[in-house]
Amino acid sequence: MDDRIDLNSADQNAIDQIEDLQGHGHEIVRYRDERGGFSDLRQLDEVPGLTGKVTDAARARLKL
Repeated sequence: MDDRIDLNSADQNAIDQIEDLQGHGHEIVRYRDERGGFSDLRQLDEVPGLTGKVTDAARARLKL
């Protein structure tokens, strides 16, 4: 069973459940809505406030 969260469809609350992303769900959803979605998990570094802060553990909890 794949329990990863889909970054392109998850709501703010689901994203905030990931430890390293707590409190950033709103910015991530806004970024996604403005740019038409994520094509690579590394794009999280482009979200304001997350540059250099997203760990491999957080990325492992996500999927596209």
